[in-house]
Amino acid sequence: MLILDHITASYKMLDGDIVAVDDISLDIEDNEIFGIAGESGCGKSTLLKVIYDIIEFPLQIDKGTVILSGIKNGAPFSYSTGEISKSWWSHISYIPQAAMSVLNPISRLKNQFLDSIPDEAKKKNGQDKFLREITQYLVDLNLSPDILESYPFQLSGGMRQRCIIALATFMQPKPDVVLADEPTTALDVVVQRGILMMLTKLQRQYKNTMILVSHDLGVHYQISDRMAIMYSGRLMEVGKTSDIFTNPQHPYTQLLINALPRVGDKSVRAGIAGKPPSLKSPPPGCRFADRCPRALDICHRAVPEYREIMSGRFTACHILNERGANSG
Repeated sequence: MLILDHITASYKMLDGDIVAVDDISLDIEDNEIFGIAGESGCGKSTLLKVIYDIIEFPLQIDKGTVILSGIKNGAPFSYSTGEISKSWWSHISYIPQAAMSVLNPISRLKNQFLDSIPDEAKKKNGQDKFLREITQYLVDLNLSPDILESYPFQLSGGMRQRCIIALATFMQPKPDVVLADEPTTALDVVVQRGILMMLTKLQRQYKNTMILVSHDLGVHYQISDRMAIMYSGRLMEVGKTSDIFTNPQHPYTQLLINALPRVGDKSVRAGIAGKPPSLKSPPPGCRFADRCPRALDICHRAVPEYREIMSGRFTACHILNERGANSG
């Protein structure tokens, strides 16, 4: 299980800190695909870095903690912020953006897979044994083992992304948590579908937890079980993906869902007027108030309480706190 307890994280700048993640609390269950959605710049990728324990200057954690715990092979484990990095390649893995910049352009993929295995393990079991395991793993993922002899620049963008996923999840034993940061960005829809099917197959086969970050709501609709909607560093709404799409509660979520195109519907879709506030000097109250068509006076003055408005459904909205949940 993964617990985020009042996480606030910021980037240290000469002219003032930029708070990219602001007081976020989440409980992410075992064996679920949890999606994180929102406009670009809302803090999704920063939150993933905090979960993975990549805390490097200028990023800093101002308060809160992340706890990764569970039972593996009959033995309990527990790591918290500052310790999670010790569980890389054993309990948690990370699929980053930009496959070409992640892979070493002058090294064959075979060597990059072997480099991910500890030297002690290779000395003990032999490199050939791991090469056979890598080959079989690629076959299981419907990838040709021939790519092991290729350099990254010889592969298409979609194939490089598949290699990154395979590389990030090739562990013994398989990871308990997989973090995927925009794994389908800049890929055409056909390649996107292949990537999503690959991620879903991995999660179902190994029954681990997957946290999927994407600004594309269609991606979440296809594969996530639950999802969070972020805006300007804060959580707006959390719930089952099916419920959020059929009955969005927060005004921001409603506008996002209403802007989505639908098959057979030729009506004009309207975007959300305005733009998100600066994270360096955000306004008081609800961060979405200036763009919200239903904003009350209190929305501009006080931060709304993040609370459960119905079973399994959480929002941060003064309108809902006063009037209750919207019916479908």
